Amino acid sequence: MLYVETPTPKQIGKLNQTRSQGCVSIYLRTTPLTQDIGQSLTNLGNLVKTAVSQLEDAGLPKRRIWELKEHFDLLMEDDDFWEHQANSLAIFATPDHIRTYRLANELHDMVEVSDRFHLKPLLRAVTFAHVAYVLAVSENDVRLIEVFADSPAREIKVPNMPKDAASAVGKASINDSGAGRRIGGLEGQKVRLGQYIRKIDAALRPILQGTDMPVVLASTLPVDALFRSLTSLPLLPQTIETSPDRMSAADLAAAVRPILDAHYDSQIAEFRDLFEQRAGQNRTTTDISDAARAATFGGIDTLLIDFDSVTAGAVDDETGAVTFATEDSSESYGVVDEIAGRALRSGAQVLAVRKEDIPGGKELAAILRYPI
Repeated sequence: MLYVETPTPKQIGKLNQTRSQGCVSIYLRTTPLTQDIGQSLTNLGNLVKTAVSQLEDAGLPKRRIWELKEHFDLLMEDDDFWEHQANSLAIFATPDHIRTYRLANELHDMVEVSDRFHLKPLLRAVTFAHVAYVLAVSENDVRLIEVFADSPAREIKVPNMPKDAASAVGKASINDSGAGRRIGGLEGQKVRLGQYIRKIDAALRPILQGTDMPVVLASTLPVDALFRSLTSLPLLPQTIETSPDRMSAADLAAAVRPILDAHYDSQIAEFRDLFEQRAGQNRTTTDISDAARAATFGGIDTLLIDFDSVTAGAVDDETGAVTFATEDSSESYGVVDEIAGRALRSGAQVLAVRKEDIPGGKELAAILRYPI
């Protein structure tokens, strides 16, 4: 079982605001198999040594280094924490505090030291995570399946979830024509299905309402149409159009992947179309310096960033002016990272994508809220 803690855009924006003379960002490959976690701990120890060495070279006082290292020592000694892992672990530490996020994506081991956190890999992990919920609904059964990118899907036990349509309405069968004087036949069947769907909606609302994970319905068309007309759950428009009764969690996971791919592709296509439209209004940019100024003053509406490249430098807190660096150091940081963080804090949508998905093949592309 994966133990996933996915940060919200608001949490990522708050991480980006952290400033300290010793911000350490570590991305660590982990495993949900507790018996195999030893290698991850060894790798983490090596990454911490690298971070400490860089901080010593940068002249951080020894007392502050000891405080930082103590956070990592306590984390590495927490057996309960390491028993519950996913595929990657993001760790953000300063001498004053430490934050961790267990991620479904498989990220490469890396460490970055600066006066702020390195967030681009985290942004990629939450952009197109290839995780989703599949809601499999029929008259005979209802299941909520959690699908992961690199691990087996699993069924979630939902409190107060009805077992099937008949038991949800207290009948032996929803096709029973003896429904009473007011309803019967197809009309009565539809009314009972509606009661069943409302009970499903009520049971799932605490789990799915407001979730950032895509929710995909698996159902036959008659149930699909009625479900969508009655529920307030955040469903994707695409449906796994089949009876899910005999489909395993693995079958449903396989069926949802093309839907997720199409969903992600549609987001990129929508961005490209709007980018082209806004370009004629001087409301787009692929220039890092222009994007930095726009982000600083809350001018970015939607931002695409290349999750692979890193441009070192600094962005002025007041003006947004960019100073580029010739090499990485503890005094520089990822400029595009900083732009993304500022954009998130102003409510922009930020997507970390491949370079070929960005107009012009640049490191970033921004749709602006006002002309430049």
